[in-house]
Amino acid sequence: MLQSKTFPIGGLFHDLAGRLSYHPPAAPQAAQAKELCLGGSSVRLMEFPEAVRFIMDRATHLGTPPLGVCSANLDHIRHFGTGSRWAGTMAGPAVEWLTLIDGAPLAVEAERLTGKPWPRLAGSDLVGPLLDEAERRGLRVGFLGGSGQAQQLIRQRFAADRPGLAIAGWWAPDRSEISDPEASRRLAGEIAASDADLLVVGLGKPRQELWITEYGHLTGAKVLLAFGAVVDFLAGRITRAPAWVAGHGFEWAWRLMLEPRRLAHRYLVDGPEAYLHLRRDSGLSAASGMTRAVGQPAHAPLQAPGTFASAEDQADIAVVVVTYNNADDIGPLIESLRAETATQTLKVVVADNSPNGDTMAALADHPDVIAKSTGGNLGYAGGINVGLRAAGPAGAFLILNPDLRVERGAVAALRRRMAASGAGAVVPVLLDDDGSVYPSLRREPSILRALGDAAMGSRLPGRPGWLSEMDFDAESYKYAHAVEWATGAALLIDARVAEAVGEWDEQFFLYSEETDFCRRVRELGFPIWFEPSARMWHERGGSGSSAQLSALMSVNRVRYAEKHLGRGRSGAFRLAVLGSEIARLGKPGHREAAVALLSRRRWASLPHAGAYPEPGPVVRPVGSVVIPAHNEAAVIGRTLDSLREVLAWGTVEVIVACNGCSDGTEAIAAAYDGVRVIEVEAASKVAALNAADEAAQLWPRLYLDADIEVTAGALSAVFSALTEGSLLAGRPAYRYDTTGATFLVRAYYRARTRIPGNSEGLWGAGAYALSEAGHARLGTFPPLSGDDYYVDRLFTAEEKAVLDTEPVVVRTPRSPSALMAVLRRTSRGNAQQDAVSGDASASRTLRQLVESVRGPLTAFDALVYAAFAGAGRRRALRPGTPALAWERDNSSR
Repeated sequence: MLQSKTFPIGGLFHDLAGRLSYHPPAAPQAAQAKELCLGGSSVRLMEFPEAVRFIMDRATHLGTPPLGVCSANLDHIRHFGTGSRWAGTMAGPAVEWLTLIDGAPLAVEAERLTGKPWPRLAGSDLVGPLLDEAERRGLRVGFLGGSGQAQQLIRQRFAADRPGLAIAGWWAPDRSEISDPEASRRLAGEIAASDADLLVVGLGKPRQELWITEYGHLTGAKVLLAFGAVVDFLAGRITRAPAWVAGHGFEWAWRLMLEPRRLAHRYLVDGPEAYLHLRRDSGLSAASGMTRAVGQPAHAPLQAPGTFASAEDQADIAVVVVTYNNADDIGPLIESLRAETATQTLKVVVADNSPNGDTMAALADHPDVIAKSTGGNLGYAGGINVGLRAAGPAGAFLILNPDLRVERGAVAALRRRMAASGAGAVVPVLLDDDGSVYPSLRREPSILRALGDAAMGSRLPGRPGWLSEMDFDAESYKYAHAVEWATGAALLIDARVAEAVGEWDEQFFLYSEETDFCRRVRELGFPIWFEPSARMWHERGGSGSSAQLSALMSVNRVRYAEKHLGRGRSGAFRLAVLGSEIARLGKPGHREAAVALLSRRRWASLPHAGAYPEPGPVVRPVGSVVIPAHNEAAVIGRTLDSLREVLAWGTVEVIVACNGCSDGTEAIAAAYDGVRVIEVEAASKVAALNAADEAAQLWPRLYLDADIEVTAGALSAVFSALTEGSLLAGRPAYRYDTTGATFLVRAYYRARTRIPGNSEGLWGAGAYALSEAGHARLGTFPPLSGDDYYVDRLFTAEEKAVLDTEPVVVRTPRSPSALMAVLRRTSRGNAQQDAVSGDASASRTLRQLVESVRGPLTAFDALVYAAFAGAGRRRALRPGTPALAWERDNSSR
């Protein structure tokens, strides 16, 4: 093998001409050389003259697919070998690849496997003889890659050393142009217009191989040389290693010495892992780059564009969508799918898990959609199974989230990738509303990855893949390649693969069901591919977010590990996930997840599949809703929106009593059909309550704060309980929404929910109701703050109740200062009433707070609660504080 300290451009390689002995054949024949699988990458074993001759034969032959040429070293195995991100990407039909041995470890492994030494054929060694031959044959050569400065140096050297070489053109695109599909196609078109026969591509590994695979056939070049840094060698900017260094396999050390900052990570961090793959995943048979091929069914008869096929008809694609309260989302998704029917047949199946009929009603506007109510909340996996059973015959099934919007041509792009790669499933790129790419690609869960995610989360996104389940690398989302799994928002599955894999595992309900399904696809020998030209816009969050869902996500990761990793490894995996939750206790939902991971008994209380009860006759309750409002323009719309269904009944009067408003609250409320607005001059909640009582005519009455959201079901349950039973007063259940609150505020409200006394009274929810008899005991509201506290004390435990309803939403203060303002106001009002009648609730609350402590976490929450409550009480009762001062929490508005 030829080596030199420097890289002269002309003349040095002309002595090879005799060795090449070129005699053009009628058509280039495949070299009769042995192929090996080295580290999972197919490599052809050739001698130096044979390689040059074969490449030049292809450069002069018309009618064959273009030939891509690259040299394989450990860096190549890291990018394209077994388990790598780009494994299998070079196996597409548009470009035929010739991969030659470059790195010394690969040459040693090839000798070990074949018993014969093979030369290293680096691009920097091959390019000289290839240019000599191109000049001799009159071929046009183009150069793609490197900086403009480097290309200028090459021009100057070529003018002296290769004056007869026909140059087709020079192109030095930046990285953004190379990674943009439209820009890359334009670039390929420019190259095609130059009539280049041979294109030297120096974009760096793996970018050059990926670009050639995707766009090389558009350049018109017959041979594309993926030769990495050869542009810098040709320009004389990088000095080759001495022959004795390269001959002993230490050229990597020479290059590391010259470029330590650029190459240290490649050689010292990535190299050892690639070497392990080389020793473990090498053999005498060449790798094919993919597993089993999946055939495509014959094209189904086309429907009229814009329409969907019926369940009985054969279709190219059956789209399955699982919905849960997605009445507003489903229409735009369906319209985006109609645009996909111009070139292929689609049928659309919607499996609705919703507790109400809103989504099914929205689907009535689309009679060609197959709509199925599941009869319960079966979860994502259960809904998919219902949809697949209802879909009928199709070539493939496309699982979609209801909050997606499909970009024109995305479905066809997924199908093309499936046909080209033999994939069992294909996933698109998901875009957020702002156009940014959502990192949807994932790696198979493992203990090390769980530990890496626990320690670093989304920080250090460039860490090795074995330390992160999520693929954060932006490069991964720019080129098609095989993946292990992806989020289940969008997934195209070949119909025969779907049948072979079987139903989705319904034990997962939400989260990890796609991880499990994709694993089963891979276990059958079918790869899963990512296709970046298939673009879908994803709003995310369609299933909502809560502490219980956060806990379910972590628990399902453990369920997955127990199913696939075995008892010992799943136990270690559970500890790693628990560590992640403990490290993030200060963030919403992580505390609940940690508790669930510690106590398996809690798993049964997490969200799970269940059927809805058979609906009974619809009885619309009768009553009044009274909403006192003082400058509530920021929140009154939110509250009235929650009452839209109630307003539509026509049996409930809703009265908004605006007291001293100066911000337009009354105008916002008056815009709602069915809402009656009365105006009270004084800025007094008590005055507003009494004025509304005088105006109202119906019973029972729900007194609702202007920043509280209540569902129609909760209101109906409260009114029914006060109408049909002996109760005089009651309130719905409530839940705290601490979204955006600080760590200490969330700790306070966690402790508050554990104190039974705080959830047994009529106060604290911002909503309570009275029957007509109960109101008779009240009479009129007295001039006291804390009306709910006052009303609660009018009734015995037997006369009032906290009802088991859908909870109203109480948005908590977001900051400690806002919380203190609320506590001062509450403490002052309670103290004002306790001074009249006396109260022992403080000592009872303290006792229940102590009893709520079950460990260090709950003890911390209890201390935070006690500190806030004590400070609020002291400041409220400080001498000189106005008795009727009103402090509002503006942080949650």
